[in-house]
This record gives sequence, structure tokens and C-alpha cells, in this order.
Amino acid sequence: MGVKGEDGDFKGVIGRTHAESEPWWPDPATAPEGSPNVVVILLDDTGFAHLGCYGSSIDTPNIDGLAAGGLRYTNFHTTALCSPTRACLLTGRNHHAVGMRAVSNFDSGYPHMRGYIADHAATIAEVLQDNGYATACVGKWHLAPMAQASAAGPFDHWPLQRGFDRFYGFLQGETDQFHPELTADNHHIDPPSGPEDGYHVSEDLVDRAIGFVNDTTSVRPDRPFFMYLAFGATHAPHQAPDAYREKYRGCFDAGWDVVRQEWFQNQIDLGVVPEDTVLAARNPGVEPWEDLSLNQQNFACRLQEAFAAMLDHTDAQIGRLVEHLEGLGLLDDTVIMLLSDNGASQEGGPTGVTDEMKYFNVVPEDVDAAVERLDEIGGPRSHSNYPWGWAQAGNTPMRWYKQTTHGGGVRDPLIVHWPAGIAETGERRNQFHHITDLTPTLLDLIGLDMPAERHGRAQSPMTGTSLAYTFNAPNEPTRKGPQYFEMFGHRAICSDGWKAVTRHSPGSSYEEERWELFHLDSDVSETNNLAESEPERLRAMIALWWSEAEANGVLPLDDRTLELFRIPMRPGTPHQGRSYRYIPPISHIPAGAAAILGNRSFLVEASIMRPPGGEGVLMAVGTGNLGLSLFIRDDRLVFDYNIFTDHHVVRTQHPLPVGETSVGVHFHRDGDAGTATLFVDGEASVSMSVPFVVRVLGSTGLDVGRDALSTISEEYQGPFPFTGTLHELTIHLPERGADELTEDAVLAMRTELARE
Repeated sequence: MGVKGEDGDFKGVIGRTHAESEPWWPDPATAPEGSPNVVVILLDDTGFAHLGCYGSSIDTPNIDGLAAGGLRYTNFHTTALCSPTRACLLTGRNHHAVGMRAVSNFDSGYPHMRGYIADHAATIAEVLQDNGYATACVGKWHLAPMAQASAAGPFDHWPLQRGFDRFYGFLQGETDQFHPELTADNHHIDPPSGPEDGYHVSEDLVDRAIGFVNDTTSVRPDRPFFMYLAFGATHAPHQAPDAYREKYRGCFDAGWDVVRQEWFQNQIDLGVVPEDTVLAARNPGVEPWEDLSLNQQNFACRLQEAFAAMLDHTDAQIGRLVEHLEGLGLLDDTVIMLLSDNGASQEGGPTGVTDEMKYFNVVPEDVDAAVERLDEIGGPRSHSNYPWGWAQAGNTPMRWYKQTTHGGGVRDPLIVHWPAGIAETGERRNQFHHITDLTPTLLDLIGLDMPAERHGRAQSPMTGTSLAYTFNAPNEPTRKGPQYFEMFGHRAICSDGWKAVTRHSPGSSYEEERWELFHLDSDVSETNNLAESEPERLRAMIALWWSEAEANGVLPLDDRTLELFRIPMRPGTPHQGRSYRYIPPISHIPAGAAAILGNRSFLVEASIMRPPGGEGVLMAVGTGNLGLSLFIRDDRLVFDYNIFTDHHVVRTQHPLPVGETSVGVHFHRDGDAGTATLFVDGEASVSMSVPFVVRVLGSTGLDVGRDALSTISEEYQGPFPFTGTLHELTIHLPERGADELTEDAVLAMRTELARE
């Protein structure tokens, strides 16, 4: 007789004894016969022109080798921002429709911006996992709400809960490459070593990727694998080992005007763009190189050298992985897709920055002071990003940058390498395609469909189109239908070789802004605006945009950016209350899940038992470039308010008591400045003035009882753990009125983001 058990209907026979019974085993999930392995390699903030095979003079021989053995796509598009592109890549749906209008740090309260991929949109990892694949995510995730990224979870939207068997990487949108915030599977870990030992996270990620390949192919060679390898490179901070930085010394001294022209000519020679393509003019705010001061030129060159070193170093790691696959005999039947998530970043501003958080704090770079630290740029004590001029060079031949819907934001490199499935290698493909098309492509190659239902939840249909037809049909017209774009109010629509696009000014009327019209098939750089000569076509394209927007959940339009950080009190986050109680030992708490200390008053109190000579860190948040640290050293309580390496330090004048005691710091914000007061056993001890209140403390979170990553204060070497007993650390945020961003600050931020 058949019986029902935990594994469903048992199809054998169960009698009174084994002799009277027949065993039965359910069929395991098995991938379709002949299924290839899949490796998706995602670069971050890498522009259309940055790779050697797309025109750059930066050395990327291993990526170029993949292109030579596969296909380069020259009309491929993304969403203009990292989290949305990742959501599209993994689901085959448009980003608004799956809840990822912008980065996962935000939840605006609307369905299109929840900070995670909706349950009605299964990921490619979930589908492949259900069908017998081994799956691994290595590197940047940035698809979980940051309020849920601590060791306390919930873990619903972490990689292991969205289809990956293994995860090793970081959950935030960026990380320090020498001192990363690391997560293994569902728990946070310390980096295995530091920069003094030669550590760099890109090397670590590829070590883990190779380990995953070895594990699965050694123990379960019957299972194909899917690996999603998302580097932190080349997102800021631009950091690389010394040898790579030294390699590029002086390579960009000719300046961005000359280099951009050289890269443009390389693109024409390589066939990446047609011979009649027009190089776009400098973006507003990009000065002629010859008009810069010597200090500005030296600073800009060193920042570009750090970027080039990081990309070159990343290419070397990709080469290690490819070589390993080849050595195992797996390369021929492994589909490798390599791409970027958006165009080159504008977040370095007009001059570039020693710390990218200056951009988010609307702090201009003092270039004349910054050149005194040139040799630090790209190293462990640097958090740099390059200026607009170099960003536009990375987006050659186009206009604008990441965050915008012009070509510089959304037109990106894509390389597909699959010797077993691509007959003519080293060729280019110019069919229009979009990031939503990659999951449909992979399912098409493997022979699977996106399920209509998964785990009892109806699934929304994919909106992407498989581009597999292009592999061996170079001249077949694109099968991709209309594709809309929207990011922070910037909008565009592509259809039948045409593109309508508008650059939005924050706060302005969506109905009154000026649209441009380009025949994209013959105008790669979007320089010949046909809006006046083709008014009817433009009106039809705008109407099509609104139709696609309504169908894909784009509405309501929302042009807020940094203002969304002003919604920390939303339900379901740790920020509903005004007090935080941390009981060590406790894991590192990522930014977004920890108390938010930027842009506000706060009170920190530590209950401790201090033995004679007891010292160490009580609280640390941020990095060596920007952060706060409360610690005990030489029997004194010390508070370091580190404003871009300008350390404001206050310490108690008398030795701290031994035994049970309470110590802390009260920071009172008064407009753009503040006062920090230390106290011992409830009594104020000493105060100092702080000239500038940091609005955004960065992407590195909070440590309690130690400073485990990039050491914040120059007065100790991390992690400098507290040698007494820290019973608990409490943080109170009592002054809501003073905590808010001022309207002037909001206006300044929005103006900077939209600067033309």
C-alpha cells in the first residue's frame, strides 16, 4: 500500500516487515541533460569605455581574452544604478516591478521601493537551485534592506534565502577593499587578514569562488553550478595593491581631454562604435584639462591612476578564475557573462575626492591640501573617487554618468563567452538589449522556464527577452521590444532604434521638462537631437513611456535621493525607538541596522568594570577617513570625532576610576556645528567644540568593544579591544528636532546631484 509521509506520496509498498515491503526513492532535482555551468561576473561603476576591448588604455588582458573567445555587445543597457540593475539581472523583470526603484538602503513606502526583491519575482538562482544546480553568490549583494543586514536578521532577503547555497561577500553597496565588512552564508565574519599581510578583498573573493568550484565539482560532479561573482570593483573606494598603483604612475598625465579622444579613436578602430560616431562634448562642470591648476591636474591624475590600478587588479583576479576553470576542463562548457551594472560614477564631483563620503556630505575637496596626501590615494588609508572628467572618459563617447538615463548612465559593456555554444568568436553584436534579458537568456540556454508559481506564490511574468538568438546570428534584427528607463526622475524610452530621454531637475515639473529624441541606431553618443524635426515621433515616444511606466509599477515618480535617509523611523526597523542597547560580545552591526549617529545629537553610555590599566575601544563607527570612536587609553576616556582625517579629540583630565563605573559622551548638534562632552559616572568632565556635523558617516557600521576594520583613531592600532568588562553600551537619540537635515542642506545635496 502507498502511504503519505514527509516526502509526499510514498510510491513503494510498506508491509509489516521489510520482507513484505518495497522501498522507493523520490527522483532528485536534476538539471536538464547537457546543462552548462554558468558564471556571471558583475563589475561595479565600470563605464562603456573602461575595458581594453571597448577602447581603454587600461590593461584588462583577461577580460579582453574572454571577448576574443566570445562576443562583445555594443548596444547593451542597464538601469543606471547598482541595486536596480542587480534586481533586473537576477529576475528577468524590470526593477520597479520587483520593488527596487533605487538602492536597497531605501524604503519609500511604495511598492516600487522596498529595498528587496519581491516574493512574486523568483531569482535565476532560485529556479536553478530548484532544478538541480549548485549555486553560489560571491561578492556584493546590496539587495536586502540594510536595516535587516545585521546578525539579528531577519534573513528573508539575504542570498541564502534567495536561491544561493553559499554566500561570501558583503551586503552593503560598497566596502573598504582592504578592511571589508564580510559575511559568510548567514553570519558576519572578520576579514581573514589585513593589508599589512597583503590582503585585498577581490583576491579573497576569487579564492572563495575557486573553492566553491572545487567543492561542487569534486563532491557532486553530477550537478552543474551557477556562480554570481559581483566584485566591489570598480565602485569607490578605488583601492589596489601598491604594485598596481605604481604601474600607472604618469599614465594619464596628458589629461582627460587627450585620453578621451584616444579612447574614442580606439573604439572606432575596434568597431565598438561606427566610424561616423560623434564624440559628445564635455559634460557641464567638466573643465578643459589645460584650464586646471597644476595641483588639480596632479590630484586628478592620481585618482585616475588608483581607478586604473583597481580595474587592472580585478582583471588579474578574473584571469585566475578563468585559468582555474580551464585547468579543470570546465571552461568550454561554462557560460561566462561579464558586464557592468551602470556607467562610470559622478560621485567624485568636479575635482575628485580623497573620500567619496565628501560627495554625500556636500563637502568640497580642498585640492591644495589633498595633494599633500597623493601617495596615500588608492591605499588602505584612502577612500577615493575620481572627478567628472575621468568619469566621462570612462563613458566615452557618451554624455552624463551613473544615475542618469542618457547613454553614460545606461549603456554598458557585456561580454558572453561560451566556446561550446558560440561558433564565431571575437565578434561584436549590436542588437539592442537590456539587463532584464540575461535571466531569460540563461533559462533559454539551459532549457528551463520561469515557473508560474513557486512555494505557493504566483510569479509575475518575466519582461526580458532572450538574446541567445544573437550568438550565431550577427545580423538578425533585435527581438527586444520597447524598454523604458527611470532613475530619480530621469526618464527614457527606447523602441525600434529610437530613444527619447529627459534629464530631470529635482523638484521641477515632470510635464514641463524638455525631452530629447535620438535615432539611436545611427547616433550612439546621443548628440544629434531630432526633437524639433520629429515632434510627432517624440510625442508618441513620450506617450509610450507613460504606458510602459504604468504597466511596470514606475509610478509614483519620485525624485528624492539623499532625502530618503530621512525616513529612518519607518515601521519594522530597529529605528522605531530612540534608544539602542548593545550587549557584548556582539557581531559587527552594518550601517542601516545600527544606530544612525550622523547629522544628529546623541548620547552614548557604557557600563563597564575597569581593572587597573584597563583600556580599549568601547564604540567605533566608520573608517580611518571618517568616523567616531569612544575609547579608554592611558586611564583617560577619549572621544575622537574624525572628519575626513581631521581628528577632533577630547579626553578626560583625571584618571578613570577602577571597578564598576559608567562613562560616555554626549554630542549636541547646534546647526552645522556641535559640542562633545565626556562624562564619568553621570558627571560632565570636559567638552570640545566640533566645527562640522557629519551628515552621512559612511557605509561601514558599528563595532562595540573594539574597532575591527579600518581603524578610526590615530591614537591606537585596531582592533584595540576593551580589556575590562563592557556590560552594555546604550545609545540615545533624544533631540529629534535637531536631528533632521536642514532644508538648506537638503537643497544643497539635491543641487549637487543634479548639477549641470
